[in-house]
Amino acid sequence: MNFTEGEVLYFNKPLHWTSFDLVNKARTMIKHTLGIKKIKIGHAGTLDPLATGVLIVCTGKATKKIETLQYQTKEYVATLQLGATTPSFDLETEIDATYPTEHITKEQVEAVLQQFLGEIKQIPPAFSAVKVNGKRAYEYARKGAEVEIKPKTLVIDEIELLEYNLPSLKIRVVCSKGTYIRALARDIGQALQSGAHLTALERTRIGDIKLEDCISLDHLREKLNEMKAQMSEEAQAAEEGQE
Repeated sequence: MNFTEGEVLYFNKPLHWTSFDLVNKARTMIKHTLGIKKIKIGHAGTLDPLATGVLIVCTGKATKKIETLQYQTKEYVATLQLGATTPSFDLETEIDATYPTEHITKEQVEAVLQQFLGEIKQIPPAFSAVKVNGKRAYEYARKGAEVEIKPKTLVIDEIELLEYNLPSLKIRVVCSKGTYIRALARDIGQALQSGAHLTALERTRIGDIKLEDCISLDHLREKLNEMKAQMSEEAQAAEEGQE
């Protein structure tokens, strides 16, 4: 592996980590283990701290592929809690309102989900990195300021109900770049004449890359240590050859 020339790595991002946390730890590990002074590294598609799953990380010259990788179709498995909303649409913030759920049936949920298939307009969450007047929306939201966020056009290719256990739902979503599953949870709750927020989110695929293709930082550490040992052996062999 040549991290300067460029590598594309597939990670399963841990819960509570930001995408930058993972990138930063990978950068530090590569630099310190292999003795590289400087390395370019970035990720293709942010995952919220409360989400887990596929995160593509590119190094060196492979960072030029990031924009192309970001536009690939993504698949998520999301758990929604019906009957309550939060300002962030997930567990980052506390419940701010509750709603009835007694009227909701499995058949109604399946019918509502179909309403979101195809090209839709979605208003991103206030707690998001969307830019409003040159600032990130979350900067306003965390100060309690309200700003108008314009809806974005996106595509939902597939959406299905995996589990129905009122007030909890588990759904699978295949969608385009820019889709906020938190905002989708909000909209599903409203369509059911109730409220909803995310309690769990896992990105299971980006393009052809699935969870089973991903590694952890521990796996990367093992690979780097193998590379370091091999480099040391080669250097020692070269020295002995010069004697």
